[in-house]
Amino acid sequence: MSDDFAPARPNSDFASSSFELMTPRKIVEELDRYIIGQEKAKRAVAIALRNRMRRQRLPADIRDEIVPKNILMIGPTGVGKTEIARRLAKLCQAPFIKVEATKYTEVGYVGRDVESMIRDLMAAGLAMVKTEMQVGVREEADRRAEERVLDLLLPGIKRPEDAQPSLSLPDAAAGSAGSASDSREKFRALLRAGKLDAREVEITVQGNSPAIEIFSGNQMEEMEVALGGLSGLFGGKRKKKSVSVAEARRALAAEELDKLVDPERAAEEARRRVQETGIVFIDEIDKIANREGRSSGGVDVSREGVQRDILPIVEGSTVSTKWGPVDTSHILFIAAGAFNVSKPQDLIPELQGRFPIRVELEALSAKDFERILTEPKSALVKQYTQLLSSEGVELGFDAAAVSRIAEIAASANARTENIGARRLATVMERLLEELSFEAPSMAGVKVSVDQAYVDSRFKDFAERQDLSRYIL
Repeated sequence: MSDDFAPARPNSDFASSSFELMTPRKIVEELDRYIIGQEKAKRAVAIALRNRMRRQRLPADIRDEIVPKNILMIGPTGVGKTEIARRLAKLCQAPFIKVEATKYTEVGYVGRDVESMIRDLMAAGLAMVKTEMQVGVREEADRRAEERVLDLLLPGIKRPEDAQPSLSLPDAAAGSAGSASDSREKFRALLRAGKLDAREVEITVQGNSPAIEIFSGNQMEEMEVALGGLSGLFGGKRKKKSVSVAEARRALAAEELDKLVDPERAAEEARRRVQETGIVFIDEIDKIANREGRSSGGVDVSREGVQRDILPIVEGSTVSTKWGPVDTSHILFIAAGAFNVSKPQDLIPELQGRFPIRVELEALSAKDFERILTEPKSALVKQYTQLLSSEGVELGFDAAAVSRIAEIAASANARTENIGARRLATVMERLLEELSFEAPSMAGVKVSVDQAYVDSRFKDFAERQDLSRYIL
């Protein structure tokens, strides 16, 4: 690969600038933009993230001895556990994945083994690094894609740089070469103006790998690691496909981007980030806890087996991936569960000890729901207002309407299953169902949602508390 087009290395000053800017207080303030309440949880993750930054500034011999303080979040569904972890990963630009503990099985059972979460994390890290590296070479990739499209539009006409000029070239030949060059430049101008986007061209693309159904779960993952990826073994065949010029430019630019990024360099950087800053969020960990008072048999054996399989990964072990071995010693693990039936003490003692920081998240009240509807950057009221504005409908909510919506959601959670803030989405859909349906024919109409409007849409709910009809 030419040095002129070598991918730009990710900004080495990022860690230093982050340390100056991302204090625990600043991290909490940023989380406040998206998540209402849960101050204890926000403080815990902010300190955990800051400690990771502090560790990076220590000498290597000390740094290796400092392990992450993993976090166990305890609280009902819909109170912000997943959102806190997801926003935290975005803040620190770290590789992040969310997994459900229930999808893993003990070694020896059919299903996914727990090591696959690290392989998924490595894949997420690689995608992040490639995206960053592609920024510096996108212009060159677009240039190359443009030349390839012109080759397709002008078959048989060489590119100017491929021509072999000669001082003894006859005048007729020189004129022909000049004419070809002029034609190419005319087509280039039309291409850049978008006037050729609808024209059909034939490109060669990577074919799909054949389906293989004789392996599944652990066997498939182990084969992929051993072979360094099945796509290279079975997916090398290319096929021709007719597409529009616009589609061809996108496809060829993506192909050129892949060529310009050094895969070994990207994998090395991704592995470093995963090992030093990776975050794994394990949801529903309470579902694999052995419930107190129940006999250890049947499915409970598998639950305990999954816990024991997770333990060495959280403690620190080396997991084989098709991009190389990954050391999990300094990956931050955040586990979460409602623990309605089981308790944190029902986890095996060794696993409990690997999550020293425990944070209990509080159930959301009607006042919290009011804030959730309006305050966060992606608040539901803002989302619906913007959605309907695309149809030319001006939608407005007054404070009394927001308060009433919050009351209905809180009451529904109290009388039926408590699903936290997710209940608001259900209530909002019911509230605006008719308006959303009729919106295409209401361009230019202004709709004000007040308490009377909300009560009219939930009349039976207000009179008979008929939750099953309106909320579930």
